[in-house]
Amino acid sequence: MLHRIERLLLDLAVIAIIGLCVLITATVVLRATVNGGIPDTTVMVAELMVAAIVLPLAAATTARAHIVVEFLSKMMARRVQDWLIVGGTLFGVAALSPLIYAGFHEATSTLASGTFFFGELGLPKWPGRVVFLIGIAFCWLRLLLMAIGDIRTIRACGHIDPEGSGTDDLLAERD
Repeated sequence: MLHRIERLLLDLAVIAIIGLCVLITATVVLRATVNGGIPDTTVMVAELMVAAIVLPLAAATTARAHIVVEFLSKMMARRVQDWLIVGGTLFGVAALSPLIYAGFHEATSTLASGTFFFGELGLPKWPGRVVFLIGIAFCWLRLLLMAIGDIRTIRACGHIDPEGSGTDDLLAERD
C-alpha cells in the first residue's frame, strides 16, 4: 500500500514539474510577444516547486537514492557499515520530526485562518502547506519503516543489502 502512495506522490511531482514548465514557458512567451503575463506566476511557481521537491522524497528514500558519502565507511567492516546505514536512517527520522511538527502547525493554522496570497488571483496558502506536510510525513514514515526493517535484517541475516531494494520494487508496483 505504501508503494502505491509513494508512486502517486511521485506522479504528482511529475505533474507539478510539467505544470512548472508550462507556466514558465507561457509567461516568457506572453512577455516576449504581448508584453503581458499570467497573474501570480511567482506564487504558483513557488507552490509547484514545493510539490516537485517534497512529494518524491518518500520514493527517493525507498530507492535509497539520497546523496551519501562512502569513502570512509567503505573502509570499515561490513557490520559497522550496516549500523551506520541504520544510524543515518534514524538520524533522518529525528531530523524530520521537527519539520513535521512545524508543518502540521503551519498547515492547521493556515487552514483555520483561511489566508490568501496577495495578488490578482487571491490564491489560498493552504495547498502548499498541506502538500509539504504530506511529503515530509510520508518520507518520515518510510525512513522509520526502513530503519525497523534494516534492524530486523541485520539481526536475522547479519547484514543488509542497500542496493537490493527500492527502485525495482517501486517500478514493479506500477506494472
